[in-house]
Amino acid sequence: MRSVAVCFAGEASRAGGVTTNVAEPVAVQVNGEKRELAAGTTVRQLLDQLGLNPARVAIEYNLQILPKAKWEETRVAAGDRFEIVQFVGGG
Repeated sequence: MRSVAVCFAGEASRAGGVTTNVAEPVAVQVNGEKRELAAGTTVRQLLDQLGLNPARVAIEYNLQILPKAKWEETRVAAGDRFEIVQFVGGG
């Protein structure tokens, strides 16, 4: 049997173990509901997790409209509040 050392918080094991980045989840609010997300999650990744089409939504981030150009670089932090509206077509 082979043993494997797993280190946390991105530190490598002195025994040559596998490095993993394990971070505490952060609590945010999405459309009034509390959610826990992995630290470092981007707004774009949040949309993917929610199964939303990025072409059909607008996002309010901490009471400010978040431009689509910022979705990839904006990372969630504890206490952030998101309101996400989805455009729906119909006749």
